[in-house]
Amino acid sequence: MPHPLETEVKLPVSDLGALRPLLLARGFRTSVEAQNEKSVLWDRQRELLEKGCALRVRQYGSATRLTWKGPKVPDARLKIRPELETGIEDGGVLEGILLELGFAPVLSMEKRREVLTRPGLTACLDEAPFGSYLELEGSAEAIQEALVQLGLEDAPVETRSYPALYEAHGLV
Repeated sequence: MPHPLETEVKLPVSDLGALRPLLLARGFRTSVEAQNEKSVLWDRQRELLEKGCALRVRQYGSATRLTWKGPKVPDARLKIRPELETGIEDGGVLEGILLELGFAPVLSMEKRREVLTRPGLTACLDEAPFGSYLELEGSAEAIQEALVQLGLEDAPVETRSYPALYEAHGLV
């Protein structure tokens, strides 16, 4: 059975404060206020990494989520990959289970994130230690429509994942 595909685009932005009113004017509404987020990637002797996959535990506010991401589907601008995600009641217990299964934390990342949504599309305003980014997640058509509405259809995209950016900036 095929897994659901996550489709998103990430753009470096110089001023998140100027972008927020543009998003609100185009029908987005704040669904999660800006708050700190910690993501930890887990692996077992690089078996997931070597397959182009990731197992992430994310703490965002009081919520903990477990996410598996499959290998990327080739695309010049969009990041498209299978993704399964679920909420976790107790992050400490989950970490204990992962350790018992032979997994170990291999990368810890922190950023500040605000989430805005409108039907069919999610916008994340991210402040990472190495820069600010807008992520749009939804269908390819909804993403393209939003990029046009925001005047960003020709803006450069960041095709690297946050783990790759953390590594590129020597933060691992």
